[in-house]
Amino acid sequence: MSLPQRLPERARRLRALPSVERLAQTLDAETSLAGFTAAERRAAARQAIAQLRTELQNQALERSAADLFAQSLAAARAWLAARGGMRPVINATGVILHTNLGRAPLARAALEALTMIAGGYCNLEYDLATGRRDRRDRHGEAHWQMLLGCEAALVVNNCAAAVWLVLDTFGRGQTALISRGELVEIGGGFRIPDIMAKSGVTLCEVGTTNRTRLADYAAALETLSDARLIVRVHQSNFRLLGFTERPSLAALAVLARQRGLLLFDDIGSGQLTDLSAYGVLDEPSPARSLADGADLVTFSADKLLGGPQAGVIAGRRDLIEQLRRNPLLRALRADKLTYAALEATLKLYCTRAPEAIPTVAMIRQTPDAIRRRARRLRLQIQRRCPAETLAVHLSPGHSVIGGGCAPQVQLPTTLVRLTSTTVAADELATRLRQRSPAIVTRIENGCVVLDPRTILPAQERALLQGIVESLA
Repeated sequence: MSLPQRLPERARRLRALPSVERLAQTLDAETSLAGFTAAERRAAARQAIAQLRTELQNQALERSAADLFAQSLAAARAWLAARGGMRPVINATGVILHTNLGRAPLARAALEALTMIAGGYCNLEYDLATGRRDRRDRHGEAHWQMLLGCEAALVVNNCAAAVWLVLDTFGRGQTALISRGELVEIGGGFRIPDIMAKSGVTLCEVGTTNRTRLADYAAALETLSDARLIVRVHQSNFRLLGFTERPSLAALAVLARQRGLLLFDDIGSGQLTDLSAYGVLDEPSPARSLADGADLVTFSADKLLGGPQAGVIAGRRDLIEQLRRNPLLRALRADKLTYAALEATLKLYCTRAPEAIPTVAMIRQTPDAIRRRARRLRLQIQRRCPAETLAVHLSPGHSVIGGGCAPQVQLPTTLVRLTSTTVAADELATRLRQRSPAIVTRIENGCVVLDPRTILPAQERALLQGIVESLA
């Protein structure tokens, strides 16, 4: 009887496992894993083989050495993909402001500003003219004044923080009026009633979910002695349709002035350029909000504005100065990298060059331009992947803006559909995600779907290489 036959069945199964060294060498050779250290790749090999060893000890299944090697390789890749470090991603989903993928990609000018400021020291809180300490939030304020027509502006780390700071400063211990149709919840469970309660503000709901009139605000004020704010919140990630009514911001501004109240408008997204030609019709702009009479307006810098994550508060100078004196500001303030990227982005708007901002450029892409890109991608994929292993088809579809912006807007696009004869769609999508850079796609009707609108031109080469290697 040969030696393998004399070995216990379990030991024979374990002998088919690949060695850690062989698996690690295979991982080392994969260009998509070059972003991991050699130690991480060997740890992945050990983890994958240990996992398989446990499975073999608990099961009586016979597996070939080739199958075990393939399975251990897939497990090692998955382990590396789940390490949790920040990694670049190719967004092929067609969702422009994909919150889970970091929302707005920055313009080249913003990236250059980040490199220049991050690589050394800067005048974050230093006045180079006088040689004295200065406040950091002066950076970019002149641009805000030019773009919005505001007296002053303040930047914090996100829009939720901006809302919190305004409510804490002007509403704590007092009452704020808000329409029932604006008691919204945005991503991550952030609810307007909850943040108002955390700020010590007493909430007074007016009107109904679908219809709120100016008279509803006036009637509520007749019974309130401690009203301080009228709060208006944009319904950013949903729309009420049909039998609806809502007073204009200008009308609310007149009422607020008559009653000695502040009008605070949280518009969510910071649209600084006209996108109505692309279907973005009902996203408010901060300049219009201020022109209509809002005392303070808050919005995000990393949505339609196309900048880094930040929250902006713009409005009357005396109110901004009170916000600056709130001790809470220190916990919410932005850092030098945010200011650098944001100021560079604002300069593009001031010089009338918003097309250099990726978010704006993606929204403005015409259907014909995307169709040409899709055809080119299809041709390049077909040149690299045999037709008998991968079918590539084009079909009409729609992109969306995402990030809670313009939920009704669908931008016409051309989708690239991949159907493999050797790899199931779920498995192919998994392999693409586990690469570096990761490639995030959609799955529809058994196909892996790519939307060229959100694939940056500089990423096309890596995308093609990822598809080819994921099918190997």
